Amino acid sequence: MSQDPSRLSPLPSGRIEERFEDKSPRYTEAEAIAEANRCLYCVDAPCVRACPTSIDIPSFIRKIATGQVKGAARTILTANLLGQSCGQACPVEVLCAGDCVYNAWGREPIAIGRLQRYAVESALARDPRLFRAKPPTGKRVALVGAGPASIAAAGYLALEGHRAVIFEQRSIPGGLNTLGIAPYKMKGHEALRELEWVLSLGDVELRTGVSVVERAAAPGEVSASDLIAGYDAVFLGLGLGADARLGIPGEDGEGVVGATAFIERLKADPRLDLAGVRRAAVVGGGNTALDVAHELALLGVDVAIVYRRSEAEMSGYAHELEGARAAGARLVENRVPVEVVREGGRVVALRVAPADG
Repeated sequence: MSQDPSRLSPLPSGRIEERFEDKSPRYTEAEAIAEANRCLYCVDAPCVRACPTSIDIPSFIRKIATGQVKGAARTILTANLLGQSCGQACPVEVLCAGDCVYNAWGREPIAIGRLQRYAVESALARDPRLFRAKPPTGKRVALVGAGPASIAAAGYLALEGHRAVIFEQRSIPGGLNTLGIAPYKMKGHEALRELEWVLSLGDVELRTGVSVVERAAAPGEVSASDLIAGYDAVFLGLGLGADARLGIPGEDGEGVVGATAFIERLKADPRLDLAGVRRAAVVGGGNTALDVAHELALLGVDVAIVYRRSEAEMSGYAHELEGARAAGARLVENRVPVEVVREGGRVVALRVAPADG
């Protein structure tokens, strides 16, 4: 189904994600200017070197400080079309803000993510027409998947004058940004608003409910060979794989769910009901596991994070663990799950054992 860029279907109401507060709400104009004026506008700035998309951070912050919000947004979005969502969800603590020179002096680093969010959201709210696409080239590009990679690629292609057609098998577009970001960082409707803006940049079409298969045999299917033959290029933005399994007794059945599948339901499925969930074990030490633990703890659940190694060896960021702990989650180190214990089919416990045993 093709989507009118100004009329993406809203997410259903009654989602659990709606209960979460924004942990870093957008600055007011006064707050943004005050924070921007703390910046030293470093030459050869370490924050720029630490940014995966090489945004000229001192430049956009200086523009905020002088009231040039539109110019600040253009600087950000030229380097990263998804600057709004990155301003909310990017782990700045280990990237740009983590390399701010203020850290070496024992001072609070510049709140780069919040300033970035302020600039982009404020500018687009005033006038979304920040860029003008080049004349049509006659070239067509198919993009498989409607996650962040395809969305950004489609936007840049459109600005260069190419036609971009995105094929998404789900009914809800946006991928990780819409369905996988912790709701205290960014809500699904904010991701869809950013997507709508990208779709407005030029000749971009979004087709949801379409699966790319080897041989198309049913409505809602298109073959890979047809894409290769019908377009000048094909971009594969296939996203994350399936959640890992534990491979232990009792794992199959109600009460056990993969982390990304859980976050997706929490953000998009109003039928998800956690009213009877009082205790939960989250297995793993990565950032997704910590997000889930944090979310559940904020919802009042007694959460234990079970990790096979020590805290120092966790792959998840220290600030994410700190946030989960602040919400009430606790860490169980050097333990591995060996059985999901059930009574009458209902999960009652997770049996663990020493990791070195």
